[in-house]
Amino acid sequence: MNILKLLDKLSDDSFFTRQTSRSGSLSDISAFGKKAAVAALPLGLAGLMTTTAKAETLTDTVPGTTMKSALTDALQLALTLEYLEDEYYRLGLNAGTLIPTADRTVFMQISKHEAAHVAFLKSTLTSLGTAPAAKPTFDFTAGGNFTPFTNYQQFLILAQAFEDTGVRAYKGQAGNVMSNKTVLQAALQIHSVEARHASQVRRMRANKGWVELANGGNMPAATNAVYAGEDVTLQAGFNTATAFGAAAGSAAYDEVLSGTDAAAIAGLFIV
Repeated sequence: MNILKLLDKLSDDSFFTRQTSRSGSLSDISAFGKKAAVAALPLGLAGLMTTTAKAETLTDTVPGTTMKSALTDALQLALTLEYLEDEYYRLGLNAGTLIPTADRTVFMQISKHEAAHVAFLKSTLTSLGTAPAAKPTFDFTAGGNFTPFTNYQQFLILAQAFEDTGVRAYKGQAGNVMSNKTVLQAALQIHSVEARHASQVRRMRANKGWVELANGGNMPAATNAVYAGEDVTLQAGFNTATAFGAAAGSAAYDEVLSGTDAAAIAGLFIV
């Protein structure tokens, strides 16, 4: 299906078509109701909303609980994102004929990967002496704004947004897991697989496999928070735009997503 025709079909829905500036990374999140999203986050993740992604110790909000490290906080965030993807694909695969036969093999494989990531993160947290966060209750309609399990094109849109969020979020937490080389290596291994997922889904939507100039590629304005900041072209003092042009220069370096923004995006789909 021509993706431009798809967006035309969605044009009656103001949620998808309202104009939003990409300069504000959480502008669309605010429209959903950011406070509600944060309140829905599992214990510990809400703390990431008010802290920067530095290797520092965060305190629990419940008296009597132990201190949490930046390492375990990062792993809890990753676990919540993996819970989200794992459940999303399982529900999609169980939604009757939602996914065309030709595409089911792809999503069956991605689903297996996400389940493996969940199992790894839970096991790792347990080995570090931290109880894994319980799986949240998800609402993939985001309060009635989406219908991903009855509309395959919307299913693909959210799949792309989730995968692109995961790719940036793993990079954003690298500094917080580097204290444990074994965990860092595993996180990098997961990160590269998430990037392959993102590229595959983007291709299925007739998009390029990479992101250029903070443009998700035929995505609704409501997903701008996922791509905000991807137009950076200055890398360690080297201006990639001067050397290769703004579009190619920005695409050559994928940007990080802070724990704050990643938790906010995930929170939109948590009851």
